[in-house]
Amino acid sequence: MSIKGVLLDIDGTLVDSNDAHAHAFVEAFAAYGYDVEFDQVRPLIGMGADQLIARIVPSLSGKEGEGKKIADRRKELIMEKYGADLEPTPGSRQLIEKLKQSGYKLVISSSATSEELSVLLKAAQVDELLDHDMATTSSDADTSKPAPDLIETTLEKGHLKANEAILLGDTPYDIKAAKAAGVGVIAFRSGGFSDDQLADAIEIYDSPADLLAHFDRSPLA
Repeated sequence: MSIKGVLLDIDGTLVDSNDAHAHAFVEAFAAYGYDVEFDQVRPLIGMGADQLIARIVPSLSGKEGEGKKIADRRKELIMEKYGADLEPTPGSRQLIEKLKQSGYKLVISSSATSEELSVLLKAAQVDELLDHDMATTSSDADTSKPAPDLIETTLEKGHLKANEAILLGDTPYDIKAAKAAGVGVIAFRSGGFSDDQLADAIEIYDSPADLLAHFDRSPLA
């Protein structure tokens, strides 16, 4: 069956934000007395905040109590401190324009909160190109990436079957979640992960610009 829709991860895929999220986590943990290093957090960026927090401090739940407060503080830091300095990944706007011109249904599939998403889409310079009603965020899934719930919800929102969609992502957690939902992934190195970590993707490109440069030979051609 031919591809009809493209599911869009945002962080690390369309906006260069993964380091900022890691710094925000470190700062949020510190606000509640936890000494966490950047290098502990950075490899886990791409997971939902709830899962990441529990991975770093197993006694915490990212969904309640102090862990939830840390998650909320991280969100505030992205929106109030780090968001203003975020830049698009190379070619992000041009790729979205190309996908729209090619007739693909575009559905946002992000582990960010809905409040964060507007900040991130503006930073990616694609805000007015995408339909905000065609977006899934952290509140739309009971279990975050790398569980498949968010991808499955995104498919439902886009009225797409798994074999009719491709996810654009940048982390091994995107790939694991999509694979569990039966969706193939085109991965970008812009998220800071190695080719070995992204090996289960259909194809790997440096950035949206790199995919755009090779679009005619890609699965989206």
